[in-house]
Amino acid sequence: MSTEPKLTEQYLDTDNVDDAVLDAVDTEAATRDVSADLQGLLQQDSDISSFLQGLAQVSAERFSGNQPVLCSIILDRSKRNVVVAASSPEAARLDEVQAGFDEGPCLEAQRTNTVISVADVRSERRWPGYMAAVREFGMRSVLALPLTLQSEAAAAMNLYTSTPEAFGPAEIEAARRYAELASKVGVIALRLAAYSENVEHLQAAMESRTAIDIAIGVVMGQNRCSQEEAFAILRKASSHRNVKLRVLAEELVASVGRQSASTVFDT
Repeated sequence: MSTEPKLTEQYLDTDNVDDAVLDAVDTEAATRDVSADLQGLLQQDSDISSFLQGLAQVSAERFSGNQPVLCSIILDRSKRNVVVAASSPEAARLDEVQAGFDEGPCLEAQRTNTVISVADVRSERRWPGYMAAVREFGMRSVLALPLTLQSEAAAAMNLYTSTPEAFGPAEIEAARRYAELASKVGVIALRLAAYSENVEHLQAAMESRTAIDIAIGVVMGQNRCSQEEAFAILRKASSHRNVKLRVLAEELVASVGRQSASTVFDT
């Protein structure tokens, strides 16, 4: 099955196409420029939340013309908290409200891998509760684009503007191409974030192992016992005090430098 986003909505008249939107990705030179901007985000931080925050900001700037465009991004990964990024507090609030209703264009785009266009929120009949909230924020047009990432991740980008009928066929096509570029960079960002997390977990595990090994040595010296007996003493103390073995080991190692050697645990 193809994962290429499908286009929905009858396209509108484009007599008033915003050049700032079209110029964003319509030419080869512009595409290279956009790619450079997006790839630059990868050099700033390996944290996925920071990357998405930067992507939302860059995207809002890219698509803002005569009227500002707000951008929000939602990322849902298996067995992880949902990550939401936004170019402004208003965009963040719009996504929070959408999440509260559990329906709306961005969630629809994310769940169906479909480009969703709302020409005018005042006449939109879908998602009535959320559309009423969008009107209260002064927004008139919404464009939601799926971001094709990993199989275990679903994401979408939301664009809001106060201009009605702001996203015609040309703008939608430009935004779709932009979303494709953003998706490719997003896949790399997720991989870098996963690698960074794995390194952190490995480092934490190594530090934990080191602390436990040192603590075993301390107990062996204090109690004149074997390595196995020292480890059993630590495990018993950990269970008795209801603290993790790593925490207990770190406390013991830290205490050695503050006091003369003595028998800490009874055998």
